[in-house]
Amino acid sequence: MSTDELISFAHELADEARKVILPYWRQPIEVESKLEHDRPISESPVTIADREAEERMRQLIENKYPHHGIYGEEFGAVRTEAEFVWVLDPIDGTKSFITGKPLFGTLIACLQQGVPIIGVIDQCVLNERWVGVVGRGTTLNGQPVTTSTTSTTTSSSSSSKLEDVMMYATTPHMFHEGEELSKFNEMCSAVKRPLYGADCYAYAILASGFGAELVVEADLGLYDYCALVPVVEGAGGIMTDWMGRKLTLENHELSKGRVVACANAELHKEAIAILGKSYTDERRSRGPISVIASVLKDHGIWCMAVGIGIGIALSKPRGSR
Repeated sequence: MSTDELISFAHELADEARKVILPYWRQPIEVESKLEHDRPISESPVTIADREAEERMRQLIENKYPHHGIYGEEFGAVRTEAEFVWVLDPIDGTKSFITGKPLFGTLIACLQQGVPIIGVIDQCVLNERWVGVVGRGTTLNGQPVTTSTTSTTTSSSSSSKLEDVMMYATTPHMFHEGEELSKFNEMCSAVKRPLYGADCYAYAILASGFGAELVVEADLGLYDYCALVPVVEGAGGIMTDWMGRKLTLENHELSKGRVVACANAELHKEAIAILGKSYTDERRSRGPISVIASVLKDHGIWCMAVGIGIGIALSKPRGSR
């Protein structure tokens, strides 16, 4: 099966999603809530537009490639062991969609042997479509883009130091209390300015060299990031999990939905130096006593533990052992 054939079909899927989504844009629409209590943001909205768009894309895949796998946000996964798997997020950024903000997008990825090889970010309201293809590059509405240029006719070097860049995340509330949030806060202190609220559009901005050169997020589903990888990397950027591992179907459980996208290798190296060092590894290297102390401190009960220990010692009768 040729790459050109798969790219053409990815366009068909995006076109079909547009037909479903646009009639609902800025119209009264019923919003339901999905609750996932193990996530930092437990409530996630879903609409008829999300469901209908995914249903239509899934039907196209079943009709044309019945042996391909499908992994969708709304209707789950089938045949994920297949050589080719389509990963679908019909509306990434449903909160933006239901509030009339045109920064949501339809995400379509084609994986081969679990590795993203084609990615589409489609913003139907603005009529913008990014297509990234591993080994070929990334285009915006058919024109090549890169992470280090602001147009196809001018060239400028992207920043290579964290202190000079603006960093996107959808929301600071997407990070779990503890290690995730601490590392994100450290990144906020290291960069020029943190920015919020763009969902998948932040990665499209990065891939196009429009000024933002770093995205750091967590708690993402496979459907939230698979399409973004070819778009970012096709444009000359790097996108991995926080440990620097490739974002693949196989690695999803290891990555835990933590991703970092950078405009260049230098930025990625700096970001991974902050995001990639595990608290667990640090504790292990310091030995068991330090581990206990570190755990107590991390949970805000160090002073309480010390106080209890002193109280017990002082309460013993004289001469006792």
